[in-house]
Amino acid sequence: MGFPRGRGGDSHALTVMVVVVACVVASDRPMTLWSFFGVEVKRLDVRNLGRVDLISEFEYDLFIRPDTCNPRFRIWFNFIVDNIRRVIFNIVNFSKHKNLFREGMTPLVKSTSRPKQRMPNKYVYYYRSPQHQNHYVLSFAFAFDREEDVYQFAFSYPYSYSKCQVHLDLLEKRQFPHFHRELLATTVQQRRLDLVTITHPNNMTLGSKKQHVVVILSRIHPGESPASYVCQGLIDFLVSSHPIAQVLRDHVVFKIIPMMNPDGVYLGNYRSTLMGFDLNRTWHQISRWAHPTLHAVHTMLTELDQIKDVELDFVLDLHAHSSLLGVFVYGNTYDDVYRYERHIVFPKLLSQNAEDYVASNTMYNRDLNKAGTTRRVCDGRVEIIGKNISIIDTIVIRD
Repeated sequence: MGFPRGRGGDSHALTVMVVVVACVVASDRPMTLWSFFGVEVKRLDVRNLGRVDLISEFEYDLFIRPDTCNPRFRIWFNFIVDNIRRVIFNIVNFSKHKNLFREGMTPLVKSTSRPKQRMPNKYVYYYRSPQHQNHYVLSFAFAFDREEDVYQFAFSYPYSYSKCQVHLDLLEKRQFPHFHRELLATTVQQRRLDLVTITHPNNMTLGSKKQHVVVILSRIHPGESPASYVCQGLIDFLVSSHPIAQVLRDHVVFKIIPMMNPDGVYLGNYRSTLMGFDLNRTWHQISRWAHPTLHAVHTMLTELDQIKDVELDFVLDLHAHSSLLGVFVYGNTYDDVYRYERHIVFPKLLSQNAEDYVASNTMYNRDLNKAGTTRRVCDGRVEIIGKNISIIDTIVIRD
């Protein structure tokens, strides 16, 4: 690819440092992952790098740290570099070779003095590498033109647990009468699982009259950070003075959980929790001890469904996708024609209002491999939640 290798075989590569992530990181302060020839790479909330091999003076092989307690997932990356002038980075251990880098996506980069942006395509290569057992490698060259700056590289726009907490704190301080925040549960590492309720003040007490409830879940997979931006935008719109937002608050109670997997987000995982569970494959076998966030949300949904005069109409599960472009929907199929027709109303409306909607990526199925997902377990056919709910997995990847 025109990159100077300087290897002389992999046996000559110098391992700078190996990080074993088995401990609990209890501070938001940056910690140096590796330092060599004055070059420093640091890890913070949502940042993820496991090992660095020095190949030549200006070239490094980077190994993504797998999800904690789950070595299968290695896609998300996010790290900081400073005190260097020019470099070639090779990310060599992706666990999923079919991703958006094959479609021309490039790494995200920002510095202390400049905003986030995608790198130009001419400096980025995604290819099979014979020197890495024919695995796919992402190589990118970068010149650090400001020595005083700190530079950050990421798979996609990061959205940390801390950012989520700051956003909710700011909204809470504004004391909107139509906004209520509560602690639904805490995670294994004692982080908050926040529940946000947005509706007209007269609708805050459920069961006092006929009410329609919409539940929105986000960020069950930590590496799907675009979902958090969609969720934040949705919250900001619903609390605003926009006429449509006011009408929605008058008629609907919105129950929103902005971050379903706070520990996984903080640790920089791609799909898993601290203990290595993929929460969107675990809904059908929930453990209160191992999956406290799922247990709390499942309990909430069940209780909502049992309240007289409350119609739990809709559950949206916001995701992002690593290999497909556009906005699209995953949903269920039903034998009941009326229910299926009701189920596809939202995708129809989305297709008419979202410019990036891709109908060819939208899918409805009863795949047994998805038995533990939100949309399948909340499906009335498994008799956990009432039969009138429309469960939709909305996957938004455009960032």
